[in-house]
Amino acid sequence: MFSLSQVDFGFTWRMVQEEMSPGSFPLAEPMDLDIWEDMENGTSVEEFILLGFPGTWHFRVCLVVLFALIYSLTIMGNTSIIALVWTTRKLQTPMYFFLCNLSFLEIWYTTGVVPKAIGVLLGTSQTISFRVCILQLFFFFSLGSTECFLLSVMAYDRYLAVCCPLRYSSLMSRGLSARLVLGSWLGGFLAISLLAFLTSRLTFCGPDVINHFLCDIDSCLALSCSDTWLLELATFLVSIVVVVASCVGTLVSYAFIISSILRIQSAHGRKKAFSTCSAHLGVVTIWYGSSVFLYVKPSAHNSLERNKLVNTFNTVITPLLNPFIYTLRNREVKEALGRAFHRK
Repeated sequence: MFSLSQVDFGFTWRMVQEEMSPGSFPLAEPMDLDIWEDMENGTSVEEFILLGFPGTWHFRVCLVVLFALIYSLTIMGNTSIIALVWTTRKLQTPMYFFLCNLSFLEIWYTTGVVPKAIGVLLGTSQTISFRVCILQLFFFFSLGSTECFLLSVMAYDRYLAVCCPLRYSSLMSRGLSARLVLGSWLGGFLAISLLAFLTSRLTFCGPDVINHFLCDIDSCLALSCSDTWLLELATFLVSIVVVVASCVGTLVSYAFIISSILRIQSAHGRKKAFSTCSAHLGVVTIWYGSSVFLYVKPSAHNSLERNKLVNTFNTVITPLLNPFIYTLRNREVKEALGRAFHRK
């Protein structure tokens, strides 16, 4: 004879066994275990879908044609500047050495974004793997940071040319200009290495749709399901160092330049002095204005639609404007171009 307690215990044990069977216990399901393992390893999303610019097919085709035209003009314009400087002895000065580096940077800056954006708009290349996303993010921000440093170096070069014209050749030697360019490239890539590493450690559990035509930090922060405070803090601090510090250095250089120009007695002298830096001042205003708007903010969670529009201007329009601004506003470049076409 079994006692009532023994019967209750047997019934309860059978119920526990049924509850813990593989088919009924939720954590024992293979799919759920895979998700937990993926989250433990770092990410459960292996690729993202780039949304680009939603709209009708005709609208996207028009954007593709516009992007392709601007991209072609950008490559031709910046390549022409590099070729012109290297084939014209008169232009082989520190100022144009910096300009060549800027043009070279712009070629790769737009190449890293526009071809992929065209594929996204056409619907032929909307997916991007997590590793490629981190790689694009790294090169995109590294080149952008390098441009900040280069523009600051170019402003310092114009300061020496305007404020110290008699000592300019000895102060801005070829060795110094080479070191300044090398420092700009190394500083730009090293500054973003930390951000790329921290972004690669984020956990993504879904959704996997990026409301952009490229991978950037804001989009990754919006999709991440892990704690992002460290990356947001690092992004803000790097933005202060890269964007704000270089912008302040540029503004200080131009404050001395403007002060020196205003002390020139003749109107012709003031006009000539200002013409040497007006093109660079236009590029600086466009670049730093959009960069400060995009990246210098305590929290990276911002309007992705607004960021997308500003990024379009930075990555598509600005690289096209630079060669035309420097060509149309620079007498020496226009003369060299005229001689080059005359020889042909």
